[in-house]
Amino acid sequence: MEPTRSELRRWRKYLADERAEAKVYRELAARRTGSEREILSALADAEGRHETHWLELLGDDVGKPRRADLRTRMLGVLARRFGSVFVLALMQRAEARSPYETDVDATPAMAADERIHGEVVRGLAARGRSRLSGTFRAAVFGANDGLVSNLALVLGMSATGVSHTVVLASGVAGLLAGALSMGAGEFVSVRSQRELLAASTPDPDAHTAVPLLDVDANELALVYRARGMTEEQADARAKDVFGGVSTTTSAIRIVRVGDAGVTAPEIVGGGAGGDSPDGDEHEEIGTAWQAAISSFFFFASGAIIPVLPYAFGLSGGVAIAIAAGLVGLALLGTGAVVGLLSGGPPLRRALRQLAIGFGAAAVTYVLGLLFGTAIG
Repeated sequence: MEPTRSELRRWRKYLADERAEAKVYRELAARRTGSEREILSALADAEGRHETHWLELLGDDVGKPRRADLRTRMLGVLARRFGSVFVLALMQRAEARSPYETDVDATPAMAADERIHGEVVRGLAARGRSRLSGTFRAAVFGANDGLVSNLALVLGMSATGVSHTVVLASGVAGLLAGALSMGAGEFVSVRSQRELLAASTPDPDAHTAVPLLDVDANELALVYRARGMTEEQADARAKDVFGGVSTTTSAIRIVRVGDAGVTAPEIVGGGAGGDSPDGDEHEEIGTAWQAAISSFFFFASGAIIPVLPYAFGLSGGVAIAIAAGLVGLALLGTGAVVGLLSGGPPLRRALRQLAIGFGAAAVTYVLGLLFGTAIG
């Protein structure tokens, strides 16, 4: 039975998309090393298998090479130029939107592949999100707070009827005070969090006491129980230490465990560290100085936007409208970025950010009107 024109168009589109997605994965792989490069290359090969399926269906009707959809082409450009976690987050969403589960011409294996690809990309994106999360969290929160708080301040002051120079001075003061406050707050927050986590990290020198313990009467099993093992698991681990392995300092393991086994990196033979290459177990939190500096500059970058119309001499309704418009665009941008990185819908996150920011500013503006009327 000859395929219909509609079927040929659909198959050609799928073929173009598979080729484009494979190209995205190859571009990403070219910017990675080690296991990440191997994983991305394997994903590109899998897309090649899907490409073969559509080529076989099309046969002599392949026609001229067709361009993939705009979204996939843009992903290719981003992967080629940046190779960032943003592209992985977008690819995660692209894999989740695969039409193969409902398309009778796609095999069940292809539909299953796409779902697994989504989970693979989710895992790769999670690595990038962990590396970004500390500083990125401070940056996004800083910019958003600067936008909302200074817009609210500027609109509130404008509503009271004071001159534009007073509004400008208030906005600049709010920018500096807020940026310094955000930076100091993030520094204390992150430093405190790292200190709390460090206090829970096992002593890297504790293993040196194990060879000196009395084999028949010791508390080694209690160490494992205190760190989450059941009594049976703890006893078995303690017996392994004394009976199944050498009691040299290089062989003793004192680990952090959960109910189902080890859930965090082991400390072996007095070494410290974790999953991260530089030995920093709490890399995803970021450093206190990174968080503080990011918060300061990103708060300032957000807070300066609502001040700009007044800095150029504008006042009244024109200044308010321009300030609100500029901040609105910035809120949409920060919301979309958070949506992309979290794997959620960018537009929904952007609109949520806009609604929250404008809601806070509107309340302050109304209060400013009431206050201006009261003192007038």
